[in-house]
Amino acid sequence: MYKGIAGSEGIGIGNVVIIKEHEINIETKTISDTDAEITRLQDAIEKFVEDTTKMAEKMDITVGKKDADILRGHIQMLQDPMIEEQISALIVAEKVSAEMAVDQVLEQTAEMFAQIPDELLQQRATDFRDIKTRMVKLLLGIEDVDISQVPANTVLVARDLTPSMTAGINPDNIAGILTEVGGRTSHSAILARAMEIPAVLSIENICSDVKNGDVVAIDGTSGIAIVNPDEDTVKEYEQKLEEYKKEKALLAEYAGKPSVTKDGTKVELVCNIGKPEDAKKAVECDGEGIGLFRTEFLFMDRDSIPTEEEQFEAYKSVTETMKGKPVIIRTLDIGGDKAIPYLGLEEEENPFLGFRAIRFCLQRTDIYKTQLRALVRASAFGKIKIMVPLVTCVEELRQVKAMVADIMKDLDKEGIDYNKNLEIGVMMETSAACMIADLLAKEAAFFSIGTNDLTGYTMAVDRGNAKVAYLYSTYQPAVLRAIKRIIECGKKEGIMVGMCGEAAADPKLIPLLLAFGLDEFSVSATSVLKTRKTISTQDVEECKALADKVMECTTEEEVLEILK
Repeated sequence: MYKGIAGSEGIGIGNVVIIKEHEINIETKTISDTDAEITRLQDAIEKFVEDTTKMAEKMDITVGKKDADILRGHIQMLQDPMIEEQISALIVAEKVSAEMAVDQVLEQTAEMFAQIPDELLQQRATDFRDIKTRMVKLLLGIEDVDISQVPANTVLVARDLTPSMTAGINPDNIAGILTEVGGRTSHSAILARAMEIPAVLSIENICSDVKNGDVVAIDGTSGIAIVNPDEDTVKEYEQKLEEYKKEKALLAEYAGKPSVTKDGTKVELVCNIGKPEDAKKAVECDGEGIGLFRTEFLFMDRDSIPTEEEQFEAYKSVTETMKGKPVIIRTLDIGGDKAIPYLGLEEEENPFLGFRAIRFCLQRTDIYKTQLRALVRASAFGKIKIMVPLVTCVEELRQVKAMVADIMKDLDKEGIDYNKNLEIGVMMETSAACMIADLLAKEAAFFSIGTNDLTGYTMAVDRGNAKVAYLYSTYQPAVLRAIKRIIECGKKEGIMVGMCGEAAADPKLIPLLLAFGLDEFSVSATSVLKTRKTISTQDVEECKALADKVMECTTEEEVLEILK
């Protein structure tokens, strides 16, 4: 049995097909005719654009536009004038081949992103390496991997599955995916979930441990893969597969229904998104609004700050897509741990404790005022709420509110519409915010608990550090007490309290959150119906009795024993 990262839920049984990449050898040689080499480069770029456009169009049908746009993004990344100029300049200056220049420039760019301690930004490294590999292949005349022809009940096994490799995939023929690298936010995981294919990622040496034709049983929900299972195990997984299909069919019954407990307590069930186009997925999955729009993604994959108009159009499009449903938009959460090259941020020894999020924004008011003005303008088109990240003191919230008030005065003078009752709330994700939750609740319009960071800050743990990762758990009594206190303080002042961290979709924690009085659950779009089902099975009084027991626990182990 192999244990890896649960990348995409579901059960699958099938036969292994190992996807191996061609070995690429770039010859070191001096080029005399650099003009001809630049022409080769331009021809390869044109071919890349042509091929990628076709692959994206195919993915529009097989996977959906959202995921096909990943490939369209590759075209934009390659055609970035700065990238093209760097490659051409290297050819001329060093008299190297086009493939050598492409390899060096794109690998340097990928490495820059790989060093950023943020999983989502690190994914840009995978993008650039995918582009690099395909460009070098084009220049060397190497045929790309084609997995569109694999037979039915195939389990794809690869070091990694890049967007370009999966473009031609037929989901009906794929029983599962196993990779040696990747996490929940990797393209392998994103594409697998989009195609509803079970996937287990980051299984060390899986490519060499299996051979073509081996039978594999996959549990993408638990992150387990069993190679050449015995007859009893096969029967067990066939049964699991049938049960999974039945459960999935049952979830469809919850579409269009209110998010309400068995005893009639109604809550809001909304979605987390990273890009404007993600709002469509939220609607498709029956989300009741947007609980977190991560605006930093508007600032990434470009070489300059987005203009007020660009931001306005992005925020406006989300509100229009949601058609009057609430849309909570988090202001720029960027800083030492999420570097954006063109912002020129200094590298910090402790980036999570440094110059980031609201601290950055309040010093770079030229950037922040532009974003706030775009948000206030967009509020005329829907139910926008502004959320301030990484708040640690009341003054930070007051400064933001004062800036918004000044912007509103300017818009009044200019005759520009906006929502005069625009709500400004706080993302509760620091120990400081928790300790002064009673004070913040008097000045904030709402709270939204970010459990990912709240857990890290409360437990003083770097979740990327394997030696202390065992402490990074929402089930820790300290974290649960922090969550309970934040909700209690919010409820006392009569403000809405939501949660936009991973815990909001955790079926073990949902009873506790209901008992504490959480008003809003913000989850990934694909988790909406599953979370609604879990909520519908709960009785709040029973949840409160369970919560009383949990809050008496002194260890994580005791908590899990009660919640199992």
